[in-house]
Amino acid sequence: MIQRAANVLFDVPDEMHEEIVMLISAVTGDAETRAPDLAAAFGEWCWLVYTIRGDVVEVLDVGCAR
Repeated sequence: MIQRAANVLFDVPDEMHEEIVMLISAVTGDAETRAPDLAAAFGEWCWLVYTIRGDVVEVLDVGCAR
């Protein structure tokens, strides 16, 4: 499921999908953030801004440095 989520990111280079999957996996354990709070996670080249609604991680923005 997480890989499919990363695959829909059209503006992100294919080689960055693995890092985005890692970030999404990491934030699934976030017990602090709740909607409407925003949080951000940063990898070596990528970032994502997210919130959590119940058991769902809602990714609001994602990008990669080129």
